[in-house]
Amino acid sequence: MILSLHFPPKLRFSDEELVAFCLANPDLNVERDEKGEIHLMSPAHGLTSANNSEILAEVTIWNRKTKSGKVFDSSGGFFLPDTSMRAPDVAWVSIERWAALSKQEKHSFPCLAPDFIIELESDTDSLPKLKSKMKKWIANGVRLAWLISMSQQKTYIYWADGKVDKVAFSKKISGAEVLSGFEVVLSDIFEI
Repeated sequence: MILSLHFPPKLRFSDEELVAFCLANPDLNVERDEKGEIHLMSPAHGLTSANNSEILAEVTIWNRKTKSGKVFDSSGGFFLPDTSMRAPDVAWVSIERWAALSKQEKHSFPCLAPDFIIELESDTDSLPKLKSKMKKWIANGVRLAWLISMSQQKTYIYWADGKVDKVAFSKKISGAEVLSGFEVVLSDIFEI
């Protein structure tokens, strides 16, 4: 479930104020959309959280072997070019892009779009809203994005060129050239 807070235009958080708000409220899962609206997300149900941990673990294990980037969980936020601050369920940033950040940027919400993100549909999510969010991730510079639809048991794969593929959980999906060598069959790791 998402609760949206609407502020008058003069009361919108700057980036620094948003960081301070998040630090003052560490128990809240917060995002800011491109219109400046603040969205508070409720904790995930048990099964959603467990499935999210499984896919996060798969990406983390691949990354430990390749040492090619940094992996982020759902509490890691990113300031995007459209002024939003989003926190995907899983994110990955190449080691070159991560190394280019200052220490101060690493200790805040980095001002960059991850190379790869995953959003996992929960019981309370709206699939059309998630699809719209995925297009925004791509428009902001994400190179590869997966929307994992638990209700349909399909993964929507969003490519930087705007193409979208649909793949059943029983089929192998890969990180293509973004996460080179990463492959997973979601039906092998998820409880449905």
